[in-house]
Amino acid sequence: MPSLGPGELLIIFLIVLVLFGVGRISRIGGELGSAIANFRKGLNAGKETAPPDADATNPPQQR
Repeated sequence: MPSLGPGELLIIFLIVLVLFGVGRISRIGGELGSAIANFRKGLNAGKETAPPDADATNPPQQR
């Protein structure tokens, strides 16, 4: 599969810019950034609420 060079990427960017406009692309970028931030917060919140002894990688050893 051939990769896209800088010329092809520039053409794609210009087409997207014409179709959506600068304002809408800016708004979409902001919404995408806040969605990623919320996703990361959710992942970190899940780690904080897990009990410390819930480590499944080291099961208790039998004697």
